[in-house]
Amino acid sequence: MSLFTTLYSGSSGNCALLLHEGKYLLIDMGKSCRTTLNALKRLNLAVSDCQGILVTHEHSDHVSGLETFLKHYNVPVYGRAETLQALDNRRILPPAIEAIAMDGKNEEIGGFSVRNFPTSHDVPCCGYRIHTPDGHTMAIATDLGVLTPVVQENLAGCDLVALEANYDRFSLHGGPYPYYLKVRIASDQGHLDNRACAAELLDLIQDGCKKFALCHLSQTNNSPELVMTTVYNVLLAAGIQPGKDTLVQVQSRNEISPYIEF
Repeated sequence: MSLFTTLYSGSSGNCALLLHEGKYLLIDMGKSCRTTLNALKRLNLAVSDCQGILVTHEHSDHVSGLETFLKHYNVPVYGRAETLQALDNRRILPPAIEAIAMDGKNEEIGGFSVRNFPTSHDVPCCGYRIHTPDGHTMAIATDLGVLTPVVQENLAGCDLVALEANYDRFSLHGGPYPYYLKVRIASDQGHLDNRACAAELLDLIQDGCKKFALCHLSQTNNSPELVMTTVYNVLLAAGIQPGKDTLVQVQSRNEISPYIEF
């Protein structure tokens, strides 16, 4: 049995966790070291059982807790070569920490088989496709402005997909952000909106995936109610009953979300 959760997920910080028989991977660490450690403690997980930290990209809402964490804990870090170089330039990676550039090749990490794939963002960014020791597969993709064929290929055939649902189009364009920021978010190098996320979920369900975690919701331009309404409308129109035919869970911004077993 494998379990997925997020310790926190939103535009203010992101950290996901994949657990199998006491051993786990972290994906990003975008809030303080203390916040992350407190969350792990609540889950009764020891840092010594962390097999590695997978970094999606260099933005602060994905790495702000790493520097302090890595000063105290010798956990290997994985990511794109450009991302690891950026973290090294900012002195986030201590010299003693093992940093492994993946760039599309499979890595065996504590029994998990991990491959990254590029996502379309305004800095080098990636998602991860992970095979668990018990033979299941999940993928996570956040911070992407468009679902490229490469992304869709890596999401296909998974037992669980964690996908960004960052903003509602009407909330973004009618909201308080300055024009340049609205343009950036809505661009192909920005973030994924609710409708694009819902359409991808429908395709993945028809391909056989039944479990989804919706991540990285904007506090200003989205809400759990908005994204679930959009997703439910798309699925119901296709004759799919959410909750009966599939599980769709919005991940909490500041709290640990319930485990999803897959």
